[in-house]
Amino acid sequence: TMSVKAFKLVSAVEREMLMGDKNYINIECIECCGKNLYIGTNDCFIYHFLLDEKISTAGKVTFAATKQLHKYLGLKKPVSELKAASALTRLLVLCDNTITLVNMMNLEPVPTGARIKGAVTFTLNENPVSGDPFCVEVCIISVKRRTIQMFMVFEDRVQIVKEVFTPEQPCAVAVDGYYLCLALTTQYIILNYNNGISQDLFPYCSDEKRPIVKRIGRQEFLLAGPGGLGMFATVDGISQRAPVHWSENVIGAALCFPYVVALDDEFITVHSMLDQQQKQTLPFKEGHILQDFEGKVIVATNKGVYILVPLPLEKQIQDLLASHRVEEALVLAKGARRNIPKEKFQVMYKRILQQAGFIQFAQLQFLEAKELFRKLSGQLDVRELISLYPFLLPTSSSFIRSHPPLHEYADLNQLTQGDQEKMTKCKRFLMSYLNEVRSTEVANGYKEDIDTALLKLYAEANHESLLDLLVSENFCLLTDSAAWLEKHKKYFALGLLYHYNGQDAAALQLWVKIVDGDIEDSTRSDLYEYIVDFLTFCSDQDLVWKYTEWVLQKNEEVGIQIFTKRPLEEQEKNNVNPDDIISCLNKYPKAHVKYLEHLVLERKIQKEKYHTHLAVLYLEAIIQLKSLTTDNFTQTTELLFKLRTLLQKSDHYRIHFILDKIQGTDLHMESAILYGKLEEHEKALHILVHELKDFHAAEEYCIWNSENRDVQYRRRLFHMLLSVYLNPGSSDCALVMAAVDLLNNHAAEFDAALVLQVVPDSWSVQLLSPFLTGAVRQSIHTKRMTQTSLGLAQAENLIYKYEKVKHKGTPILLSDKKVCQVCQSPFCEPVFVRYPNGGMVHTHCAVNRHLNSNMSHHSSSSSNQT
Repeated sequence: TMSVKAFKLVSAVEREMLMGDKNYINIECIECCGKNLYIGTNDCFIYHFLLDEKISTAGKVTFAATKQLHKYLGLKKPVSELKAASALTRLLVLCDNTITLVNMMNLEPVPTGARIKGAVTFTLNENPVSGDPFCVEVCIISVKRRTIQMFMVFEDRVQIVKEVFTPEQPCAVAVDGYYLCLALTTQYIILNYNNGISQDLFPYCSDEKRPIVKRIGRQEFLLAGPGGLGMFATVDGISQRAPVHWSENVIGAALCFPYVVALDDEFITVHSMLDQQQKQTLPFKEGHILQDFEGKVIVATNKGVYILVPLPLEKQIQDLLASHRVEEALVLAKGARRNIPKEKFQVMYKRILQQAGFIQFAQLQFLEAKELFRKLSGQLDVRELISLYPFLLPTSSSFIRSHPPLHEYADLNQLTQGDQEKMTKCKRFLMSYLNEVRSTEVANGYKEDIDTALLKLYAEANHESLLDLLVSENFCLLTDSAAWLEKHKKYFALGLLYHYNGQDAAALQLWVKIVDGDIEDSTRSDLYEYIVDFLTFCSDQDLVWKYTEWVLQKNEEVGIQIFTKRPLEEQEKNNVNPDDIISCLNKYPKAHVKYLEHLVLERKIQKEKYHTHLAVLYLEAIIQLKSLTTDNFTQTTELLFKLRTLLQKSDHYRIHFILDKIQGTDLHMESAILYGKLEEHEKALHILVHELKDFHAAEEYCIWNSENRDVQYRRRLFHMLLSVYLNPGSSDCALVMAAVDLLNNHAAEFDAALVLQVVPDSWSVQLLSPFLTGAVRQSIHTKRMTQTSLGLAQAENLIYKYEKVKHKGTPILLSDKKVCQVCQSPFCEPVFVRYPNGGMVHTHCAVNRHLNSNMSHHSSSSSNQT
């Protein structure tokens, strides 16, 4: 058991004051009420002392007892028990089985001689049921066997209220309201004397040991149980607290929250009700009385009286913390809540939690420390923790540590005694703790201190979260953080810090130095690409232009992304003129092409100069590649594909200019495409068929050239191609086969009647059977579709005719005898308005604003007929 100095034993009444040299006098019982101390002796005397408590400047407590008077009761029997009823200024004295009422001040019996006879022992009900403030309720164990009696005691009279019989002889009793807690011969019971219901608690042998029954609070009792246990029991017969372990021969027990004090032959023991642990042992021989009076614990031997003075709870808690007994200190602190005013308690408890947190922290119990630091009632000013770590708080921080201090450490070096492993663990803990609290209200007011400290820890530990911190919202102080990052050679991170603080030029300058190898930082292997990306989204045009040459020199194809990948809204705002960019790119052919591709193909800018320029660049690159002897087939093929796609899809380049450039080269396919753009299809098809002999390309030419054109245009192109194949001057067998394949594969694209006029008579029907089958099918299909369309049109026309007839309805006769329903005049011309009810009016009457309400109602649904 770990000891706590909870009480100090102080003498109150010395032997000499009580009995002088009369050795035969023994103390039998005591009572204390405020400053009044009463002692009953074995020679039938009552002594009255006044107790004065004195506290020295050093905090030492002493008691001075002043004897007031003593009184002999004249019965030559010991005074067994004394109980004060201060509301009545009466002292109840049990002597020779009789309870006498005496005046508290002069110890004279009341004039009426009121008394209770036949009492073995008695107790007062501290939770009375009568509600009369000038009356005390007394419970006695009667000399009659197995009998308990309840009395009401007034200033000068007594009145019996109830007599209760018990299953066994009672030997000790305590009362709370209607509930009696009784020690019988073999067991403890709870008995409700109002309704007679009883409940057994647990067995106990009163012959072997002296029973203890003590009321310790509302509806709760403390009992001496079997096996030296101090048991707690409520009036419902249940125990809400774990028992405390006493010695086997306990004589008395008392309560001084949060402690249970017990007395045996040799010691006074102190147990905590909060964790049931024994906290203190005081040697005390020959003790035979232990009682508590309104929080004052008094012990007595036969010859002297002593007071157990409790040390202030705060002092006890601080002693526990000083011994690093955190759990016990916290349990005691929580338990102290009921004894200390709320505001004072909260201040004290917050400080205790923080002290406890630092003790756990110093023992590297980080989880426990964090829990204590983060408890709502003890929220720690996080700078207390940061200040333990040298150089982590910013130089500008105005923080001063709490006074008195929350711990005994100057800094982390002292705490870890230079142990690097411990220091690393402490730093890891602070990282995780700061990361957790930085986004909570704990950080309010200290965000700069927290984030700057976190940055320093991350940088020092080479932690991956350093970059996450810098790219998200943070409050790192620039001056402190920059110096620290530079010291730890974290140049990329320093660039991020500059960027976050709006200093992009400084950030880029650093990063460029890293890529160029002027300074070393391996944080990102793709830093060049990162810079390109950064410039792409950088809104500072001067900065972009400043580094354009640098990025293009490093890698044209990646570098050009600073212009091609810029956000579209920025490009459309035309912040950067494309012509300026193109001028700048003259030295960088690959980038030049990429940028023009971006303008033409991605942004789809329809400017002739860009389209022509791109086509010329493709053309020049192809001619250059073809002039080289090295194997560059793939590259050439890719460029040819790009050039052909551009020539086919675009309508915005100078066709004649490109055609002139191609003259004299072997770019026949490209020439054909250009002639197609000029609507010179015979020339184009001639090149494809006779020079390239690429019949598939010729067919494709007809298809893409007739895209978005009508059927007649497409048919004309296919007939042209057929004519080229069947040119009378050519007898090439391949051309004949190409013509047959063309007809058989694209039957739908031809006018069958025209085809039959131009094909040679020598061709067999079998040769053209797929074409003829397709042509006949197409003809029949066309005829049927036409008939269907005609039928549908006729049906639709019939529906319209029916609707027209239906709308005509019955004829309306108008003569000069008919009169207008509004003005009653005859109609002079065949123009009128007819209402659904058949009434006819002049047109000018219909629009008259003063139509009567009935006619107005009708006119809302009228139809005009003439």
